[in-house]
Formats: sequence, structure tokens, C-alpha cells
Amino acid sequence: MAYADPYEIRTMAERNAGNPYVGRGIAVGFTKNMKKAVLAYFIMGRSANSRNRIFLKTGDDVMIKPFDASKVEDPSLIIYYPVRTKGKQIIVTNGDQTDTVADEIDRNGVKDAFDHALLTRKFEPDPPNFTPRISAMLDLSDASHPGYEISILKSGDPYGKTDAKFFFHYDGNESLGHFIHTYITDGNPIPTFTGEPERVSIPEDIDAFTNEIWDSIDAENKVSLYVRYTDVKTGKYESRLINKNK
Repeated sequence: MAYADPYEIRTMAERNAGNPYVGRGIAVGFTKNMKKAVLAYFIMGRSANSRNRIFLKTGDDVMIKPFDASKVEDPSLIIYYPVRTKGKQIIVTNGDQTDTVADEIDRNGVKDAFDHALLTRKFEPDPPNFTPRISAMLDLSDASHPGYEISILKSGDPYGKTDAKFFFHYDGNESLGHFIHTYITDGNPIPTFTGEPERVSIPEDIDAFTNEIWDSIDAENKVSLYVRYTDVKTGKYESRLINKNK
């Protein structure tokens, strides 16, 4: 019986190759020698409303705003902060649950904040797709033992009547990351991501990683990409931002 190797590591280019629609994607991990903590977030779009977006850096955070405000049809699920920085924690999600996690940290501290906050949320109300909410948080509070958490909140049935909530906690591992995305591929309705986040290799160079991801996303459907490399010890970071709409 053939089976998928759960420890197989692929590049982001290999994970995205030939796939017309992975939707929104999050990759988090660490570079060689655990020197840099890495996050990447990208969005894709099939409709004019979804494609009418750009990423905008605001301080240490990132927001999504309309490229052409006059063409916005429904802002509720496309305008949000995908990246928030809270001290030694960096939160990245595909929706306004970024703020749910950030607010929980402000109220009750970091311990268990990621899980507690996301247990109050559910998948997006966009039938028939019921888009999953995917989230991750890099934890750099202990430079000697950094790690990250990943979550996916999805419908437990084809009709959006039940919830299925999955949480994954990872110790940092050099040159390794995990990649989670909202959809398996294109479809109608679009099939949602299943299984554990995929293992991906993390290169040392931010530009190499940025180009690898951007070039591997379907050219017609890709919209925006943000990549950040943070020094685990100092907290200083460099970032790259690409918008298809210019």
C-alpha cells in the first residue's frame, strides 16, 4: 500500500507546482542554525473582488486594503490585518482572527493565547466553500528554544453545520518550516486543505525565498505576498512585499 511520507521535505516551489489555486497560504519556520525566524503569507483570488487587493506595511504590521476602493463589493472577508507583532510573538492569519489572537495576548498574556483565542472562532461564512481560517504564531520569547503554532478552523461537513478545529505546535528546527493553505486546488466548491501542515525547506536568503514563492504561485490568480525574516536573538527583521496590482 502506497503512502505519503509524513517527514518528506519539499521546497515551496514544489508544493505549489502545477496547482492553479491553493488560495491563501502561510509558511513559517527557521533558517539554518535557527538564526532567523521566517514567515510568508500570500493571497490569491478568482473573483474581481478578491483580486482587487494589495498588502500595505504599517509599522511592524501588515494590512490588506482595496487596490481600487470604488470596485469593492464586500469588504467583510477581504480587508483585515494578516500580520500583527506582539512583543516576541508574530501572528499571521488569513482573516480578522489575527486581532482575536492579539487581543487575547493583551488581556491574558501569551500562555495558551493562540489556542484560547482561536477556539472562539470558526470557518468563514462563505457557502458553498466555507473557507478555512488558517493561522500561525511564531514564538521567539525563548531564543534558545523558539517554535511556532499553526491552526486551521474548517467546516466538519459539506454544509457548514459543524466545526472542525485543528492545532499543531512545533519546536523550531533549522532549515525547516511548515506550509498550510486554505484549499487543495481549484474546484466548485473549492476543496479545503486536509491533514497536517506540509513540511517545507527554508532557505537562508530572504530574496531567494520570496522569489521562489511568488514565481511558483499561479500567475493568473496570485495577488500579493509578504515575507519576513526575523533575527531570533535581536528581534530585528527584514521583509519583502510584492503586490500584483501596482
